Amino acid sequence: MTESSPELTFPNVGPGPDPLSLTDLTEPVAPADPTTTDEAEPSHDAILLLLHRDHHAGQCRRQVRAVADRYEEFRDRGCQVVSVVPEPRERVKEWQERYDLPFPLCADPEATAGEAFDQPVRLGPVGRHFDLVGRMPAAVVLDIRDPAALEVVTTYRGRSNMDRPEIDELLATVDRRT
Repeated sequence: MTESSPELTFPNVGPGPDPLSLTDLTEPVAPADPTTTDEAEPSHDAILLLLHRDHHAGQCRRQVRAVADRYEEFRDRGCQVVSVVPEPRERVKEWQERYDLPFPLCADPEATAGEAFDQPVRLGPVGRHFDLVGRMPAAVVLDIRDPAALEVVTTYRGRSNMDRPEIDELLATVDRRT
C-alpha cells in the first residue's frame, strides 16, 4: 500500500534542523567529490519514522537505544531515522540528554504525526488523554526519492505496548524499497 505523506514540522532536539520538517530531509546536498560529478543529490532515499507512545514508556526508550546502536546500518541504506514523541520539547529533550541519539528526535505535543499516520490509540477518550496507557507504537517507512510526493511504503501499527517491529524487519523493509 502506498499513500502520500502529509507535510509535518516538529521541534527537533536531536541532530538536524530545528524545527524539522519531513521535506527538509529530501533537500539535495552537494556531491562529496565534485571531481566525479557536479550534480547535487538527495542525501536519503527513505525515512523511518518511529512514532512513540509517551516520554515514560520503557519499550519506546529501549527501541530508540536499539535503533541508535544500529543506526549506521540505516544510514548505509540511505535511510534517515526520525523519532517522534507525543510530548512537549522539554520532556523529549531529556531523552536526547540521556541517550545522545544520532538521529532527529522530535517533540509532538499535539500528536499530529500520530493522527496523520493513524497511530493506534486504545481505550477511547481515556487513551487519547493519557498516551502512556492508550497510544500504541508505530513505525512508518517513507520513500523520499520524489521530494514532491513523499510516499508511505509501509506502516507497522502496534496492537500493544510491546508490539513493535524488530530492527532486522525494519532494515529489510528499507532494503526492499531503496
